[in-house]
Amino acid sequence: MAADHDEADRYLAAADPVLAALIERLGPVAPIAMPEAARGELGALILAIVSQQFSTAAARRMFDRVLGRFDGRVPSAPELLAADLDELRITAGLSHAKARALRSLAEHITSGDLDLAALPSLPDDEVRRRLTAVDGVGDWTAGIFLLFTLHRPDVLVAGDLGIRKAVQSQYALTALPDPAEVTRRAEPWRPHRTRACLYLWRSLEAAPIPAS
Repeated sequence: MAADHDEADRYLAAADPVLAALIERLGPVAPIAMPEAARGELGALILAIVSQQFSTAAARRMFDRVLGRFDGRVPSAPELLAADLDELRITAGLSHAKARALRSLAEHITSGDLDLAALPSLPDDEVRRRLTAVDGVGDWTAGIFLLFTLHRPDVLVAGDLGIRKAVQSQYALTALPDPAEVTRRAEPWRPHRTRACLYLWRSLEAAPIPAS
């Protein structure tokens, strides 16, 4: 795995002088490890949903409170579906939208519309398509799942605020770039955009999800 990271770092350094400087200063950057309870597919998706638009500290508190509703463990989809939605929302401090997203996730899994066990064998675009069919799961959540749970090597989370801020800072842009601008600048990073994202997050001493 270290050899793979070395190869990716050499590729990125040759492709982009800005990343070359980051790699020289920060490398080799280590992958961000998910909390133990979020290393399975369902736990990872619950964590990603509660992490939407929140700091990692706040997201970890909400995640732990969701698990606390189920004796500290990741619930099964039927258990999540059977939970009182308002009670779960209030107990965990979730917004109405996040509570509905968790309910929709449980519905899709329980009905068979979303087969979590099948996701690791699917290409990135198909994983995104199946996940974003869940109400409240957008491209950011799907990207985080691809990157941190399925460990796909070429994932760009272009809409992540941390990535956008890092691109603005490292490329000395006068304004915060939109996802389309981030995507354009990331083209030379293929097929190692995941590794580039790790360096950009590290440049801000930030992470998009709570780490273990």
